[in-house]
Amino acid sequence: MRIKMENIVNVENVYKSFQNNKISVLDNINLRIKQGEFVSLMGASGSGKSTLLYLVGGLDKPTSGTIEIDGKDINKMKDSKISKLRRKKIGFIFQFYNLVQNLTVEENIILPVIMEGLKRKDFEKQLSEILDIVGLTEKRKSLPNQLSGGQQQRVAIARAVILNPKIILADEATGNLDSKSGKDIMELFKKINKEKNITILQVTHSEETAKYGDRIIYLKDGKIV
Repeated sequence: MRIKMENIVNVENVYKSFQNNKISVLDNINLRIKQGEFVSLMGASGSGKSTLLYLVGGLDKPTSGTIEIDGKDINKMKDSKISKLRRKKIGFIFQFYNLVQNLTVEENIILPVIMEGLKRKDFEKQLSEILDIVGLTEKRKSLPNQLSGGQQQRVAIARAVILNPKIILADEATGNLDSKSGKDIMELFKKINKEKNITILQVTHSEETAKYGDRIIYLKDGKIV
């Protein structure tokens, strides 16, 4: 049974603007996401949804307002602390897979473990389990150029979850995939969300993709509507 926890994401009164406040991107955003939720962010291009995702991930800072991840106000953290929080608690998945082309599937997946200075042998069992979950056990020794687009995105997802993050942030994760591969990826997201109780916040243009979430949040002109 999946256990719903307290809020893992708290966004309060967040504004984001560029060019000395001349261009407003986000206007008084308030958002709460509970541990284990699967939330979809929708909106037209320029609505601010990707900007909000990057703020939640600590990749950018708001002009004003507060963003708490797992009870910590990331706006008050030094860059080194934010980087550590991202590595330990957040998995990122983007439209482009960003795989290292000369590394095998399993080497790409285990890369965050190596970069964190941890021992690969301690993650071998988890690596095998994740390969099984994403359906790539037989492809573990393959290189990215030997995989389909959908399979490459599965590698990216496995890489995002190898360190057991509390949150996955996905930006148009199915944007480069055909409809069948896109559906397969969304089914995989749902499976990871349910079985591992990982919170997912995804940005998407697709109504069909958005419906995989527990709820859909619409942004228009930088505001939640």
